Amino acid sequence: MNSARELLLEHARELEPAGFVPSPCISVCRMDGATGFCEGCFRTLDEIASWGMASDDEKRAVWSLLVERARQA
Repeated sequence: MNSARELLLEHARELEPAGFVPSPCISVCRMDGATGFCEGCFRTLDEIASWGMASDDEKRAVWSLLVERARQA
């Protein structure tokens, strides 16, 4: 498992069920042409662009997707 995946999965385990939802960005901002996911946080460009306006529930849903993507990568 690469370090970006390990870091993302570690941060996902630390998420609180309520309250502030942190960005999954780890400052490794490169898009993988094959998957369309950021190599650092596993988000799509649309997910990255909409993060700031997303509700906490929407952010938690994205985090769930990211965990699955990281596990499958």
